[in-house]
Amino acid sequence: MSISTLRRSARETVSGLPPGFWWLWLSTLVNRTGAFVLTFLSLYLTLELGHSAWFAGLVVALHGLGGVAGSPLGGVLTDRWGRRPTMVTMHLAGAACAAALALVTSAWGIAAVVLLMGVAMQAVRPPINATIADMVPAHDVRRAYALNYWALNLGFAIASIGGGAAAFLGYRTLFVVDAVATVLCAVIVFLRLPETRPERPAPTEEKSTAGEKSAAEEKVSTLTVLRDAPFRTLVLLNLLVCLVFTAPWIGLPLTMADQGLPASSYGVVIAVNGIVIVGFQLLVNKLTDKRSPVLLLALSSLLFALGTGATALAGSSVAFAATVVVWTVGEMIHVPTNAAATARLAPEHARGRYQGVMGMSWAVAGFVAPILAGAIVDGPGPDVLWAATGAIGVLAAAGYATRLRKALAEDEDVVAAPVPVPGPVPSPAPAPVVVKGEGAEDAEGSPVGA
Repeated sequence: MSISTLRRSARETVSGLPPGFWWLWLSTLVNRTGAFVLTFLSLYLTLELGHSAWFAGLVVALHGLGGVAGSPLGGVLTDRWGRRPTMVTMHLAGAACAAALALVTSAWGIAAVVLLMGVAMQAVRPPINATIADMVPAHDVRRAYALNYWALNLGFAIASIGGGAAAFLGYRTLFVVDAVATVLCAVIVFLRLPETRPERPAPTEEKSTAGEKSAAEEKVSTLTVLRDAPFRTLVLLNLLVCLVFTAPWIGLPLTMADQGLPASSYGVVIAVNGIVIVGFQLLVNKLTDKRSPVLLLALSSLLFALGTGATALAGSSVAFAATVVVWTVGEMIHVPTNAAATARLAPEHARGRYQGVMGMSWAVAGFVAPILAGAIVDGPGPDVLWAATGAIGVLAAAGYATRLRKALAEDEDVVAAPVPVPGPVPSPAPAPVVVKGEGAEDAEGSPVGA
């Protein structure tokens, strides 16, 4: 593939999205560029405060536990309160928690702050995902999620490098910088991002023969979301994939250590994950654009299964790095496709709740998988862990192919179908040029009717 072809593909990947999306993209980049807390928290707790590795692991797990509550909370607030207020509030709450870590020194005080930070950080994801679905045309939603995910990983890579270089300033200084970056993110959202929450359907006087409320009047709760059978299946399958995806973050370093490889080797191997995402996310997105979501979800699950399952066969740093490349490609395909599938299955006025329930599956896996992976490695051994992740990945792929083919295919047909415009076609008139795929926008750059 020539350089000119790559450039053209990159331009096509980033073109045609509304200005509001790029302000959201910038806020994600800024926020993740200053994300030092989770990266250096375990080192801060063990090296500077003298806590045990067990306590450090417990505190990190509490962050995931906070996310289990934060995700549905953020979803409800997104639909009731609005996308922008929820984002601003949760970003500021996360900033306050990061700043508090620079001041709090007691063990359980730190644990409480990290738990609340988990709530705030996970609660901000539903409004971000709902905003993207609101403002981006349906046929570009998956591409937009991929670009936002790329910004997240690019920012995280910058934070890891910058934080390591600036560690001599002290961990508390890094936490303050994290707080400042998160506040700046909230400012960008408040000043530049329009509110995109759709208007709730107007009540109607019409009643069904059974005397029930019409669909327009029906309120959507979290329980209502869980009763949506296709979406419930999507959440459960995503939970399986998340368990497979999370397992290497605890199981891989233990497996490499069991084979006598130094800790520094793990740092190099796991860095491959970020390098591949930052370097190739746009290319992967171009190659998978317009593909069937069921095909992509099944393919990504198989890549997770292959990459993690092959870890049992690896015996060198190069071989371990190769397995990371395989499941990282699966990650690049799965994350935006799953978010887009969630947006497609959700009613407009309930996008926050749907994204919140989906985010909860990520949070549950983030809490459960490290515990299970550690127990399996200490018990039956690493080979059992990787065999289990491979089997779970295959099971998820089969589930996507057999249980969601009809639901996502029908939804895809609806999105792709042209909408007839009644009446005569008006004659052309001078108007501002609209880039293909952006949709209608007002003078401020905000999507009309979003």
